[in-house]
Amino acid sequence: MQLALNEKRLLLELNKIGSASPEKLAQVLDRPAESVIQYGGLLSQKGLAVVERNVSSRLILTDEGSHYYSEGLPERQLYESFSESSSIADLNKHPHAKIGLGWMKRLGWVRIEDGSVIKIGSAEKSPIELGLSSPDSATPEVRKELLKRGLAEEEESVLYLISITDEGKKFAASGLTLVEETGTLTSDQISSGAWRDLTLRRYDITKKPRPVWPGKIHPYQRLINEMRRILLDMGFTELYGSVVQGAFWNFDALFQPQDHPAREMQDTFHLKERSELPGGWEKVRDIHEHGGDTSSCGWGGKWDPEKAKATVLRTHTTSLSIQHLATHPNPPEKAFCIGRVYRRETIDPTHLPEFEQLEGIVMDEDVSFRHLLGYLKEFYGRMGFSNVRFRPAYFPYTEPSVEPEVWIDGLGWVELGGAGIFREEVTAPWGITSPVLAWGLGVSRVAMLRMGLSDLRELYQSDIDWVRRTPVMDGGDY
Repeated sequence: MQLALNEKRLLLELNKIGSASPEKLAQVLDRPAESVIQYGGLLSQKGLAVVERNVSSRLILTDEGSHYYSEGLPERQLYESFSESSSIADLNKHPHAKIGLGWMKRLGWVRIEDGSVIKIGSAEKSPIELGLSSPDSATPEVRKELLKRGLAEEEESVLYLISITDEGKKFAASGLTLVEETGTLTSDQISSGAWRDLTLRRYDITKKPRPVWPGKIHPYQRLINEMRRILLDMGFTELYGSVVQGAFWNFDALFQPQDHPAREMQDTFHLKERSELPGGWEKVRDIHEHGGDTSSCGWGGKWDPEKAKATVLRTHTTSLSIQHLATHPNPPEKAFCIGRVYRRETIDPTHLPEFEQLEGIVMDEDVSFRHLLGYLKEFYGRMGFSNVRFRPAYFPYTEPSVEPEVWIDGLGWVELGGAGIFREEVTAPWGITSPVLAWGLGVSRVAMLRMGLSDLRELYQSDIDWVRRTPVMDGGDY
């Protein structure tokens, strides 16, 4: 069994004394304590020593706790700032009124009556005040309160003990020669041949080195970047926009009726702010009420402009697509958006209240439903899904509509979004006369399939081990 010089020195010392702390051994070996722990670890791997690691903690005062120990807690300072009673208005002028008043009442020092704070009892020192003098020996309830109020914190200490094993004693008694070893050769030693007379340190080439983890982009972000690059390479332009959208663009402009369940609180995050309606909103109103100048008969009823002025956290990125088309009504247009959307979903392995969505639109003179299927098949193919099929579907703002599905070994056919051609009711108010192909897909679902995950929440957890283990995907780092 080969040992380095410092391992031999440590083993011989342990053979004399049996066991000791790294600090004590460091004085004898004239090495840092951290290095002694490392030598002990190497000996333990060979069964010659044991390194015990004992972790202990104690409660100590924070700077704030030390200040209040000398000056008094906020409730004590507030209590001593008035005589028998005081109005709440006067007490609110004290710098500790916000926290002190509640604690005085909780401790039974005062009662509040008709807007006045009246002292009761003797206001003896509370358990928390007593705990400040010796936080580590306080009761569990007081310790918990000191930590909660930020008056104390846990200080952790680690103690090591290195002991020799029976095997180590036998090995030490077999006779060890202490010879200075050379671990790194200089150029002079090599060129002059002096290395032949040196005792070279042996290295175990079968031992794996400590892993070195390089910095890299989060796997989910790499996938988003990959999607972005694919669409840019296909000639698309990327769209950007606020996560806060007016209900007009998020719902009404997409021919979603104002009494649609998705607009209610159970599906949408509503904000208190109001938004202004854009110019030409009357045409959207007419579309909803009677179909306007289109072949549609609309939804009927009365369209309320006040409902359209509400603001929401966008439920889809289609709101950005229709705004882009409203300002770019003439073909050709090819655009996409990858962004976060928000819905009031119950959190479970396949649903989250916020997630990423990819939206794409193509507008040109003679594009057709077959072009839409071709774009989708090309995109999914570049994403690594070679087997793609489509089945009929329904969406409020496209007709005809389909849901693309891809084949996943072990899962079968998996639906990955929705697509279709924008209805006349969506495009007509903005003077658009050319067909508009549109599709959207949940990016997180694609990520789960690509990464073999079973729980959507794993994409957003700060699991550094998972990030390290996940390989960098080809073509994903842009």
